[in-house]
Amino acid sequence: MNNIKDIPDPIIINKFKSVYSPSDDSYLIIDYFKEKISNSDFDGLEFNNINNILDMGTGSGIIPIFFLLIKKKYSKFNPKIYASDILEKAILCSKLNEKINHFENEIIFFQSDLFNSFPQNLKHTFNIIIFNPPYLPSIEIEKVNNKMPINFSWDGGIKGIEVLKRFINQVIEFIDINDKKGSYIYFISSSRADIKELDNLIRERGFKRRVVKRKHIFFEDILLNRLELK
Repeated sequence: MNNIKDIPDPIIINKFKSVYSPSDDSYLIIDYFKEKISNSDFDGLEFNNINNILDMGTGSGIIPIFFLLIKKKYSKFNPKIYASDILEKAILCSKLNEKINHFENEIIFFQSDLFNSFPQNLKHTFNIIIFNPPYLPSIEIEKVNNKMPINFSWDGGIKGIEVLKRFINQVIEFIDINDKKGSYIYFISSSRADIKELDNLIRERGFKRRVVKRKHIFFEDILLNRLELK
């Protein structure tokens, strides 16, 4: 397989305290894609069947910018790249980093709490969705109104899966359900989270989950999961 390991990581600058900067979980995603994307397919999905890619909770924009670098290398890889975040400053940070990496207005951005503000015409259109969510269990119960904005980046609720549960319930309406093309959803989770409860919901929604890459850091394993329709 002709891999893309020679593509450099995007240049990322983050001057916003409320925006999540790339960390081990971000690079776990990028490293996996560097291993699994060839000059003709995306982790087994043919390039010509990939029309739309979404990075949800984009933060500084490192993932969609990485996809732009792939598009620059492989002319056959030509999907529309979308990115969203709940924070307005994250969208601004991502746009600035897009320019720093010598792209402009090539990523389509939405400020949205998960899919709540997405237009209806994007339903069942995404072939690939990536989500690096808040996945750590809360240290203590806090009301959302009392949270600092950066807390949205890490606080996954009491069990570490509350945001992921909302995501799983909504994503089925936006992933491409054409069996012939295939589609993947990638998300990060923690070994500290209650993944058994999340797996029940995943099965109820018609998906199967596979851990495709992991990394041990301090007190936890961070896991890159891949969902596909059964």
